[in-house]
Amino acid sequence: MNKAYLEPQEVTILESAARYLRDKLLIRLLFRLGCRISEALAIAVSDIDFNQGTVTIEHLKTRLKLACPECQTRLSKTARFCPGCGLKVQNAVAQEKEYRRVRTLPVDPDTLGMIRNYIDQGGPVSRDGKQILFEITRYRARQIIMDCARRAGLGDLINPETGRQRHISPHKLRDAFAIQAVKKDDSGDGLRLLQEHLGHQNINTTMKYRKVAGRELKEWYDKLWSEADVRTSNNNNKR
Repeated sequence: MNKAYLEPQEVTILESAARYLRDKLLIRLLFRLGCRISEALAIAVSDIDFNQGTVTIEHLKTRLKLACPECQTRLSKTARFCPGCGLKVQNAVAQEKEYRRVRTLPVDPDTLGMIRNYIDQGGPVSRDGKQILFEITRYRARQIIMDCARRAGLGDLINPETGRQRHISPHKLRDAFAIQAVKKDDSGDGLRLLQEHLGHQNINTTMKYRKVAGRELKEWYDKLWSEADVRTSNNNNKR
């Protein structure tokens, strides 16, 4: 049976399949924090507050802005004429702008204990004057997750929108966290807190996990065919 996401018990199996503490910690942080792989690889020892039980996450995102070469009015990707000066756009001017966002996430005691153990064993490495938890590339991190999934006997996951099968990747652990959160609390406040935790600017990005979880749709459908309603319908048909 094709699955769209990992269940918490499957993530535990995935973590158990890791051969090194570094890899176990990588899997644990991606799932328990629900962070992006770029965010996990950037975590420094100084970002961890063991007293408060938090990890500070810094997310750097680059956005490309297109502008009219004549009047500098901002353009959409499909614009043929400038809405500012009305001239036909031949070659738009591209401007890159970096957005740096910081959020502080709570961490459960077990994960904090694993981080402390990893630090005590000399796991972190020095980079740019900081002690970084992981000195690996995004490509290597993806390899680690895929290798652990293969050893754990976990199959590919299916994209519910496209139907395409994908290997278990670092982002699938972020998805697993989000879907677990939606299953536990899909109220308005719950979704707002999830949006803040994941670092989504748009609530619609967070809402996709509600759709994947399928809880609301199933409850709605079950109500359509509740035993009482079906019984009433059958009695009416007999009259």
